[in-house]
Amino acid sequence: MWGVITLSGIAGAVIGAGISYLWLRTGAKRHFKHLELEAKAKAKAISNEAELLLQETEVKLKAKALEQEAEFQKRVAEVDERNRALILQRKELEREQEKVHAFENQLQLKEQQLEQLEAKKQQQIDEAVGKLQNLAALTKEEAKNYILEKVEEQSRSDVAAIVRKYEQLAKEEGEKKANYILAQATTRFAGEFAGERLINLVNLPSDEHKGRIIGKEGRNIKALEMLLGVDIIIDETPGVILISSFNLYRRAIATRVIEILVEDGRIHPGRIEEVHEKVEKEFEQKTYEEGENVLIDLGLFPMHEELVKLLGRLKYRASYGQNALAHTLEVAKLARVMAAEMGGDEKLAMRAGLLHDIGKALTQDLGGSHVEIGAELCRRYNEHPTVINAIYAHHGHEEPDSVESAAVCAADTLSAARPGARREVLESFTKRVKEVEEIATSKPHVEKAYAINAGREIRVFVNAKKMNDNEAVLLSKEIAKEIAEKVQFPGEIKVNVIREIRATSIAK
Repeated sequence: MWGVITLSGIAGAVIGAGISYLWLRTGAKRHFKHLELEAKAKAKAISNEAELLLQETEVKLKAKALEQEAEFQKRVAEVDERNRALILQRKELEREQEKVHAFENQLQLKEQQLEQLEAKKQQQIDEAVGKLQNLAALTKEEAKNYILEKVEEQSRSDVAAIVRKYEQLAKEEGEKKANYILAQATTRFAGEFAGERLINLVNLPSDEHKGRIIGKEGRNIKALEMLLGVDIIIDETPGVILISSFNLYRRAIATRVIEILVEDGRIHPGRIEEVHEKVEKEFEQKTYEEGENVLIDLGLFPMHEELVKLLGRLKYRASYGQNALAHTLEVAKLARVMAAEMGGDEKLAMRAGLLHDIGKALTQDLGGSHVEIGAELCRRYNEHPTVINAIYAHHGHEEPDSVESAAVCAADTLSAARPGARREVLESFTKRVKEVEEIATSKPHVEKAYAINAGREIRVFVNAKKMNDNEAVLLSKEIAKEIAEKVQFPGEIKVNVIREIRATSIAK
């Protein structure tokens, strides 16, 4: 029984599978037919689209061809137009060439005529020379040379006469003009004579202050002379002491320091150093103010502050007994008048005159030529080239290159050469004293050196930490020997080398 049931089940399954296969086959046929119809429809649509694209392409190609044809025709027309223009230009050139040929023919004809005239002229000259030869019994060369010599002699004589005439006129006019300018300058400016001495007087309230200035065992006066670098003379003259030094700046500082000390009443080495430091700062400011006042009076601002300070320091500098600042102002004002008369720049001439001796403010400290120092200073601080040229020219280092420089040179000569302006003896003395100080300061470990007692003594202060007592003795001998070899002086010069040790402690 189980076997019958199994066979029937298998048969049913086989029949079911066959029915399913038939159904699937029928469905597949229908599906493939549907796909075929769709494919035919798509192929037809693609064919129609391709045909439309082909038609559009043909239309575009025809339009492009028409456009290119029109462009070609346009280019052909342009080429034709250019050809016509070239033809016209060619015809114009041919006409110009014909004119040129005609002009050349005319020139050739004129050249032939000129050659004929030249030949005729030479013939006439030859005939004239032949006649001269016959009359003077000279050859052709001799006659020609004779005529040329006569013409040259006559011309030279005429030229020399004319040159002599105008040279004389120029000389007379130049002398008149120069005298007029100098007269105008000297009459329109009346400067005061400013002579410098070698001593200052300090008035004292009483002779008791002389003892205070000297101090116990002379310690105060020694401290003053050592620090100030001057010679303090205390004699029997009542109520005054003398301060002597060839250096005006040091002398002015010393005078002010002693005046303050006398007013204050407290005079001892510590107080002296304190007052000296204060006065030095005051003088630095004072020199700047002096220079600033000069520039304000002359209307020459702006100017570099270092030049302003050096200008004020000229007040404490003398040359041959003539105050340097007074001389400078005199030169500036004279140069202004001269430049105005000669048509130059008044302000520039006055500025050049004011700065022509600016190097003298540093010669006592640096040594060397005040011309080179002044020119270098003005070059460093961008002064006008005319100012620098005037500095060089007023002592003949260069030729004046402008009216303003020439005016400064003339003004400097006027200021220095007038009677009583300068004293040669004083300048030679200050130069000698300066040389003595320079010899001392050139030695190693020397801090300060002051010539005092009218140049008959020099005090040299050395660094006590770098030099012992024995070396100080040797240094004094070296300085004395070099002074004897290099400096000419009357009598003798005493050399004092001072080595001082200070120990400072602070109690707290």
